[in-house]
Amino acid sequence: MPSPGGDNRTVSNGKRTRTMTGEKDIVLIHFEGKPLSFARIEGIEPDHKPGWYHVRLLLLQVPVQVVTWILRDAYIDGGEFTMNGKRMRLEKVESPAPAAPEAPAPEPKQTARDPGSPKVIPLAKLKKEK
Repeated sequence: MPSPGGDNRTVSNGKRTRTMTGEKDIVLIHFEGKPLSFARIEGIEPDHKPGWYHVRLLLLQVPVQVVTWILRDAYIDGGEFTMNGKRMRLEKVESPAPAAPEAPAPEPKQTARDPGSPKVIPLAKLKKEK
């Protein structure tokens, strides 16, 4: 049966099929429209009410704390909801794309001498010249 959010996510055997935000994802918690804290979703278990889930969050702050919120699919995937009359929202944090590889450093210029072997000057020779 399709989820209440109307997307292509399906629920089978009471389990949520992951296509958007899911277990082990990092989310940014917004409170009253402002970023508040990061959290990792530790688990998502179905509630006894259809379309609702127990979402276990590890709050990434000092000290770390585990909380369980009961949320709908749409709220887990970024929809706004309220807690005690305060606006809340979860935003999935995506890893930034890797930077483009840097251009290789230019090769140092070789002298006219044998380019493969540098000249070694023994210290004993320098002392004799003084």
